[in-house]
Amino acid sequence: MYIEIIFLGIAIFFIMNYTGRISTNKFIEENNDIFEKLKEDDFDFYVHAKYGPERDPDVLFKKRMKNAILTFFVVLIFFIASLDYIKFLLAIGIAFGVFKMDYIQLKSYYKGRLHEIDLLLPYYLKNLEILIQHYTVPVAIGKSIETAPAIFKEGLQKMISEINAGDQSIEPYMQFARDYPVRDSMRMMRLLYRLSLGRQERKQEQLLAFSKTISNLQQKARETKYKERLERMEKKTMQMLVITGVGLMILLVVSLLMMFSK
Repeated sequence: MYIEIIFLGIAIFFIMNYTGRISTNKFIEENNDIFEKLKEDDFDFYVHAKYGPERDPDVLFKKRMKNAILTFFVVLIFFIASLDYIKFLLAIGIAFGVFKMDYIQLKSYYKGRLHEIDLLLPYYLKNLEILIQHYTVPVAIGKSIETAPAIFKEGLQKMISEINAGDQSIEPYMQFARDYPVRDSMRMMRLLYRLSLGRQERKQEQLLAFSKTISNLQQKARETKYKERLERMEKKTMQMLVITGVGLMILLVVSLLMMFSK
């Protein structure tokens, strides 16, 4: 009977919220100044990093607040028969966890994306270096887009569009570096810009400096991959050792119990 009352209470709550008798959206709007203090300083940045500038962070933040408030009331309904101070705090904690979940996922996505860029950028730049030996920098960038890793294509297309539109400044190169803010991306884009301005007689000298820097980045990327592979192997080895140890302990306990039961 108690379970039926809980489900009935949850159903009534959601129906009233859906029909507008209880308006979570209105409650959030009226207390927006208070809720804004809970907003993380870098939330907007992570939203734009994942979804682009067209996605409104405020809409996503209000959705987070709505989910957290609904979770809080649902948990309260579950505890309503024996509600006390501890369970009230537990409901707040669960609601806060729901509120933080989207932010944590956005942050994890951004860090994972940066890690992928960090590993792929040196190899893309190496291919670009080969093209620059035969073409001007803008033409080489344009030709590199087709074979570039998918993660870079949008940024490269934006960069080459601005250059082809007549922007001769360093800004298109720096914007690419800001879109992909990993180790040495700013320095590499400055080198690439200087290479685009260089006279033909200095091109070989600048290419050599560019090539050395790329080789260093490739070496760092290889070291990172090797380290990650080693860490994964160590983790799997530890898991196997723990499982084997637990299994042996269980067998030992079972054997002892069998001995004493005889």
